[in-house]
Amino acid sequence: MHSYSQPGVVLTDRWFTVPLDHDEPDGETLEIFGREVVASGKAAGDLPWLVYLEGGPGFGARRFVGAEAWLGRALRDFRVLLLDQRGTGLSTPANRQTLPLRGGPREQAAYLSHFRADSIVRDCELIRPRLTGGAPWTVLGQSFGGFCAVRYLSASPEGLDAVLITGGLPSLDAHADDVYRAAYPRVERKVAAHYARYPQDVARARAIASYLSTIRPDHGGHTLTPEGFQSLGIMLGTGEGSHRLHHLLENAFVEGARGPELSDAFREAMRTANSFASHPLYALMHESIYGQGSSATGWAAERVRAEFPQFDAASALAGEGPVLFTGESIHPWHFEVDPALRPLRETAELLAGRADWPVLYDVERLAANEVPVAAAVYHDDMYVDTAHALRTAAAIRGLRAWVTSEYEHDGVRASGERVLDRLISLVRGEVDR
Repeated sequence: MHSYSQPGVVLTDRWFTVPLDHDEPDGETLEIFGREVVASGKAAGDLPWLVYLEGGPGFGARRFVGAEAWLGRALRDFRVLLLDQRGTGLSTPANRQTLPLRGGPREQAAYLSHFRADSIVRDCELIRPRLTGGAPWTVLGQSFGGFCAVRYLSASPEGLDAVLITGGLPSLDAHADDVYRAAYPRVERKVAAHYARYPQDVARARAIASYLSTIRPDHGGHTLTPEGFQSLGIMLGTGEGSHRLHHLLENAFVEGARGPELSDAFREAMRTANSFASHPLYALMHESIYGQGSSATGWAAERVRAEFPQFDAASALAGEGPVLFTGESIHPWHFEVDPALRPLRETAELLAGRADWPVLYDVERLAANEVPVAAAVYHDDMYVDTAHALRTAAAIRGLRAWVTSEYEHDGVRASGERVLDRLISLVRGEVDR
């Protein structure tokens, strides 16, 4: 543990040892990293704690410089712990380099079964008393972090003083198929809005997809494909994403010695956007966050996509329609084109086929909830279905939902302090909805 300063804040890096399997507390352990942040003038103060759970799964907590975005608002009232959930950031890693230490694909899949929200919450409950002396703390959950927060309310509400959720109210009972059946029409609406804003991108997208369907170039070991190009649509779920996608497409081609070809700048941007080297758990564990009970997720995004043939790039190119981008979904081809994922394909297959994921949410306990909860629900959020989120909001006793069309999924970051300030006011009863 050591402390240091950035403008306006004091940071302390902390590591915590937790069991890999909380049901075997004397077995193998993991290291979990958390970065404590406190306002410079309050470093010695007795402040309540707020733990931040990042979205994902598979992303470490955001690295701030000073008191950026929502952090400045949090530091007015709290001492903040930016937690790298197990397998992410500076916590014990899980990737193509470390997972072979577990053994073959079957052993790797068994290991990764302990990297869902249930284990993350139990990590939090081991860490909390070490920091707070046993006092409950406030949880801020963004996206998948909100899924973890709802699990926290289901499993260990005694550890919670309040819960703040941004774009992360999960369905309590939807199968992964239901999630993606709701998702594809939302994505199509986002793509239509993008093409209405930037109609010149229709022809650009067709030209890029056509080129990739013929050439399929390799760039830095990553195979660039039409499906990978379509997946750039994940950008459309953020406030500035449509504009960033447009800027990317306008620089796609350069005139080479043999005619037009994809520019190195575009190839590198696409490779970077498609690479899971920094967050492989996102690809490995993504559909498992919807796994509950006796039904396998079974590559749900891939199977359900077949029900929406308008997303097929080859069909679009053969006709007159636009090439549609896709959103937040993981497919088997990700494990064929990405060098960070190729060695993990068999492991991913085993996880997709698992049919006995534990149930994550306790509906009866949530209906009797006594913890103050406030949630920002972004209207037509591309990543989390609004209808699913509102049903869950109604199922959690006392939850105060703020539904807004002002922000996209990244509202807690893009709004500066505003979204977090509104949620804090809601849980304290200082404002109406």
